[in-house]
Amino acid sequence: MYRYSFPENKFDKERMVRASGRNLNISRKHAVEIMREIRGMRLNDAMRLLEDVIALKRPIPFKRFKRNVGHRRELQGRKSGRYPQKAAKHILKVLQNLKANAEDKGLDPNRIRIIHAVAHKGPRRYKRVPRAFGMSAPERVQYVHVEVIGEEVR
Repeated sequence: MYRYSFPENKFDKERMVRASGRNLNISRKHAVEIMREIRGMRLNDAMRLLEDVIALKRPIPFKRFKRNVGHRRELQGRKSGRYPQKAAKHILKVLQNLKANAEDKGLDPNRIRIIHAVAHKGPRRYKRVPRAFGMSAPERVQYVHVEVIGEEVR
């Protein structure tokens, strides 16, 4: 059983719905930027944004991890941004789970606002990569935990 990093006693449990993705093999930096962008949005708007990112129509502005990231004309100004497609696909699945959980709980998915969206470091996987002359090198993969909590607004 995983614990959420959000205090449950802050909001009404009947109007709250949550979903999480654990051990996702995506970039943690991309996940942090996507979660910062969808926090505070309506659920349908966030899902539409991620679908546009996957289709390369709208970029995600990078505000924290912006070193060596090019500017995007679509962002209107001198803002850096990217199209993190792989991370967007995995986070879109988590948002679809959130929508299904809301329907199962009897809430209206059209009135769900995302109040908590974070990405945490997950476990590391260690493996060996073959190199020349019979040698090998270590490779470490950092997994990501993603959690999203929504609340029905009245």
